[in-house]
Amino acid sequence: MSELPCEVEPVGLFAGQHVLAELEGVSPELLDDEQFLRHALGEALTQADATVLEVVSKQFEPQGVTVLALLSESHASIHTYPEVGAVFVDVFTCGTRAKPALAVQLLAEALGAASARTDTVSRGRRVPALVGEEKAS
Repeated sequence: MSELPCEVEPVGLFAGQHVLAELEGVSPELLDDEQFLRHALGEALTQADATVLEVVSKQFEPQGVTVLALLSESHASIHTYPEVGAVFVDVFTCGTRAKPALAVQLLAEALGAASARTDTVSRGRRVPALVGEEKAS
């Protein structure tokens, strides 16, 4: 059995969930720790049943980090703003196996965020399993 979700789902399934989040009240030190952020994003995605293929990151001067994760299901990213204790998070997964909202929740917990605002966008064609997940999250 293949690890690629598109090979175990119906051919032509053009659907996904895109979770956009803004996390605030995060320690500036964590938001400037490139290795911690790479690990935290990878762990959150793996625990949410996403297949992480590669993680790349960039440390900015004087501060801030961007981390991008290439997934079998699509992608995820975080963009930090240590100076205000905030981070943008973007997780898009195609198909029905991965749980992007859970990935965002787990990342928020790992970062110790005081608040989180999320928006979920259903993309592509409506799939009953994805619509049901929206209501559960």
